[in-house]
Amino acid sequence: MSAYETINILDMIEIVGEDGTRSILSDFSCPKNSEIENFIKKNAIEFAKRKMSITHLVMDEKGQLAAIFTLTHKAVKIRDDVLSSSQRRKIRRYAQLDETTNSYMVSAFLIAQLGKNYAEREGEAVIGNSLLDNAMDVLTAVQRDVGGGVVYLECEDRSQLLSFYQNDNNFFRVFGERYSDIDKTRYIQLLRFF
Repeated sequence: MSAYETINILDMIEIVGEDGTRSILSDFSCPKNSEIENFIKKNAIEFAKRKMSITHLVMDEKGQLAAIFTLTHKAVKIRDDVLSSSQRRKIRRYAQLDETTNSYMVSAFLIAQLGKNYAEREGEAVIGNSLLDNAMDVLTAVQRDVGGGVVYLECEDRSQLLSFYQNDNNFFRVFGERYSDIDKTRYIQLLRFF
């Protein structure tokens, strides 16, 4: 993603102001996932100001918004019986097994949103692997400063998404699922270690 620059939304607010940032975000279109589009247009600025999650804007060489990713940290429960023996060894660095629930409660980095801007743009679109690598680069820098070693995300139960996250470049593995009563959607939970 050499032709792209990643800017923390808080830095963008300092550079162009809140109204200018809101204007940049207003052009974000993600017809494949309206939840991401709604979040970017309605909540990204407020969540960042409150330090609930930080959205990173991936800008192309013309200064257009090409993609976004949103990061935060959150405690997540991971059942022991879904982990391989090597995953168990890794997770024990960050959490202890609760034998009553047969699970680990881990403080993990969450990739809360990840999406391309499908608004009409000139040039090539951001490639998904590059976008995920960019998010992982930010998390690797944070991890170096604060510790931790587990990253997770949730995605809709769609084979194309699951194949993308679990491919040999991205290294995420399924560890659970969650059903949202709000949007009546089943989400698959995936994790990755640093």
